[in-house]
Amino acid sequence: MADETKVYDEYRRRCPRLGGPVDFKYCRTSGNNGRMCWKVIDCWWEYFDIQAYLNAHLTPGEIETLLQARPEPKIVSLVDLIEQAKTR
Repeated sequence: MADETKVYDEYRRRCPRLGGPVDFKYCRTSGNNGRMCWKVIDCWWEYFDIQAYLNAHLTPGEIETLLQARPEPKIVSLVDLIEQAKTR
């Protein structure tokens, strides 16, 4: 079998944050610094044993960080986008 971290990458579901379908690969890599999305457990627990997956592929510290992660407030991201637009 290929890389075990990619076993579920083709699974698809509707993303509650984006409003459309996404692959697990997107969720696995779309968080801060290319890490997992902070909602990965909420979104994927019905599709496969996400807790076992996390235990197999992340350290206890990484799991704790994931469990405590929350998105930036919307206003922060909007201000950041405005600043990026200004520099262009």
